[in-house]
Amino acid sequence: MNETIAVLGTGKMGSAIAGRLSDAGFQVVLWNRTRSRAEALGFGRVEDTPASAVRNADLVVSSLTGPEAVRATYLGPDGALAAGAGQHFVEMSTAGPALVAELAAAVAPAGATLVDAPIIGAPPLVRAGEAVILVGGGDEDVAVARRVLDVFGIVRHVGALGSGARLKLVANSMLADVVLAAAELQVAGEDAGLDPDDVFWVLERFVPALEARRAGYLEGRHAPMFALRDLRKDLGLALDLFGASSASTPLTRSSSALVAAAAAATPDLDISGVVQPYRRGRLHEAPA
Repeated sequence: MNETIAVLGTGKMGSAIAGRLSDAGFQVVLWNRTRSRAEALGFGRVEDTPASAVRNADLVVSSLTGPEAVRATYLGPDGALAAGAGQHFVEMSTAGPALVAELAAAVAPAGATLVDAPIIGAPPLVRAGEAVILVGGGDEDVAVARRVLDVFGIVRHVGALGSGARLKLVANSMLADVVLAAAELQVAGEDAGLDPDDVFWVLERFVPALEARRAGYLEGRHAPMFALRDLRKDLGLALDLFGASSASTPLTRSSSALVAAAAAATPDLDISGVVQPYRRGRLHEAPA
């Protein structure tokens, strides 16, 4: 396969994206704000700036930590759009629909195309090609991106540009509600005298995806697949989205407050770390 894909951002998710593309036979060009992290992957060509990474690529994928990082990577003096005339951009960060609209306004004058394509699934699922990709954009633009996105797993075109970003915030709100319910009921069941493995076994019947975080809930080992600080950021974006439409989301607001408290104490732990305040008896009910 001779196509060259530029990957902007090589954090946990960006590294998984780049690895999957490399495994699938694409030529990969990498950029990361901290160059050594991109070099540590051991494959692909590493460039010093987003502009140099994008130049001559057939398609550009970005996976960054949030709106400010996306904005700087695309719009800075040596940003992707400085060399992105006519380019095809696939924005896979969880940065919210407002940021997608901002990018779209900047991309159009360059004659480039943009789709938003956030991911449902932890980095190991991305690397295995078993993730879900929520894509927003025009039919022709999505068709161009799809030849690359298909290698990551199931691709679902969910509407116009920005629709993927909105649906991802719904998904991550559900994730927060689920991991907190599991944390609360795991500890409550143990406190009621039940065997921890039996409690987790029952919870897992309802939410099979909990299995990936068994070590966190039962053993206190919270290896970061998705850090608490990142879920806190996503819930803030989600509540902004829901608030703009006057949606009633008391459960998600409560989850956001509990995640924020856990992230304030241990920001780099995996989201299974929401169980820690319950185990330490420090939990206070979140405000409505």
